[in-house]
Amino acid sequence: MLDSVVNYWGTGRRKNAVARVLLRVGSGRVTINNREVDDYLPRYFWKTQAMEPLKVAGVEGSVDILVNAHGGGLTGQSGAIRMGIARAILKLNPDARPVLKRAGMLRRDSRMVERKKFGQKGARGKRQFSKR
Repeated sequence: MLDSVVNYWGTGRRKNAVARVLLRVGSGRVTINNREVDDYLPRYFWKTQAMEPLKVAGVEGSVDILVNAHGGGLTGQSGAIRMGIARAILKLNPDARPVLKRAGMLRRDSRMVERKKFGQKGARGKRQFSKR
């Protein structure tokens, strides 16, 4: 038996977060780790950042999205979801590439946390200097 519903996959990464995104033509439901998007991403910034590719590509409300996100925090996960959705939209509609590329959604954000150095309080923070 063949499944008439076509799935489009996209993987996004940011910091230590990885998001595997499944996109299919539907009614506009968005589910992240079996939870609604408003429930999983409570802050407005996280939600708008994650759903931005839908608005830019003009497919908002016409596709269903299932996301499996893990690793990192919610900021990293929302960035990873954004990239995963953008990559999945590319497979659904290759004509959206120039618009998504201009918006910077296909570029991996390479910024990572700088490691803590020995003898210091953090990556850059030094001990307080005492003259006397």
